[in-house]
Amino acid sequence: MELPEWFTSIPYFTKRWLSLTAILTLAGRFGVLNPFNFMLFYEPFIKKFEIWRALTALLMYPLSPGNGFHFLVNCYFLYSYSIRLETDSFSGRPADYFFLLIFNWICCVIIGLLANIPVLMDPMVLSILYVWCQLNKDVIVSFWFGTRFKAMYLPWVLFGFNLIISGGGLQELVGIIVGHIYFFLMFKYPQEMGGPQLIQTPQIFYNFFPNQRTVHGFGQPPTRAAPTAAPAAGNQQREGGLNFRRHDWGRGYVLGQQQ
Repeated sequence: MELPEWFTSIPYFTKRWLSLTAILTLAGRFGVLNPFNFMLFYEPFIKKFEIWRALTALLMYPLSPGNGFHFLVNCYFLYSYSIRLETDSFSGRPADYFFLLIFNWICCVIIGLLANIPVLMDPMVLSILYVWCQLNKDVIVSFWFGTRFKAMYLPWVLFGFNLIISGGGLQELVGIIVGHIYFFLMFKYPQEMGGPQLIQTPQIFYNFFPNQRTVHGFGQPPTRAAPTAAPAAGNQQREGGLNFRRHDWGRGYVLGQQQ
């Protein structure tokens, strides 16, 4: 596929996220912009009301010869897993995917201010990756050196890998926490535990990004079975002595598989 055709094929939100990240990062790398003015710092953000830092801290990565490979890996994960969510798990529901991005971004900003994390690309990308892995937890993925394991473990493998190799891991951990907050509130609590819907996509998002097809029952608490009803085979999962309904989150993809 030629470059223009490839770029055109990228879905709406992934294309804009990846493009703005590349543009601002390269502008900072070649001195067109000063990356310091776009990072998330408490004093200029709160006291000087430089609110643009909340967004630019996500889009601008302070690129240097020492972290170039890490930036490319981040771009690969951004491209791969954002596309998989946008075109598969959230297919036909752009407003719901936009809400996922906004919710995770706001959580990353709040934690970034509290934990003094000036660049939000790592936690945001890991939060998106975490959501996909939870929606496709039984899919077998491949990692470096030919290792294979279930997708649900991939975020923790990345966290441990970065912790051992570079002595970091904080930003990956923040991404896991943010992704879990969204997944728990949007899916696990209402659908598997029968709780109320604590977060939902605002109606204004649907006005700008209307659904492209009808979806029934997505994001709603599951119907409770009668006490005497026998559970359907393969439809329940026992965790800590309680039965939760298992849901089919959709088809997954193997890491590195061409779509």
